[in-house]
Amino acid sequence: MSGHGATVEWTRGEQAFTDKRYSRAHVWRFDGGAVVPGSSAPSGVPIPMSDPAGVDPEEAMIASLSSCHMLWFLAFAANAGLVVDRYLDDASGELDRNEAGKRYLARVALNPVTSFSGRQPDQAELDALHHAAHEHCDMAHSVRSEITVTATLG
Repeated sequence: MSGHGATVEWTRGEQAFTDKRYSRAHVWRFDGGAVVPGSSAPSGVPIPMSDPAGVDPEEAMIASLSSCHMLWFLAFAANAGLVVDRYLDDASGELDRNEAGKRYLARVALNPVTSFSGRQPDQAELDALHHAAHEHCDMAHSVRSEITVTATLG
């Protein structure tokens, strides 16, 4: 097993807080030194209480799924002797309500466009590489969302 962590910090500052008009902006810190501004989504909590420049939890979850998939895809492509020049995924997600009426990330769509040098995979090989990546992605195994992958060559 491996352990992973992040530090999430929010401070009230001079805000009243109990009026519920406090800032949701906060900071994520990771062990390698990366610092990422976080916030609630402006679609859920209006600006100025949300910071649109911050990464909201829903975006972070979608990015995590996309990143995990990409890392596995790159490994499988290298094992297949393919040279990947660029990988771009315009990933998206949708919230829905579960049986108890609670909102959750129900669907995630990964839309990777990949460019290669040298030997070019056909669509069947590209799809097989993405299928293998999805099957090995720990993040995909960690959610109950429907995850679809629509892969294209760039």
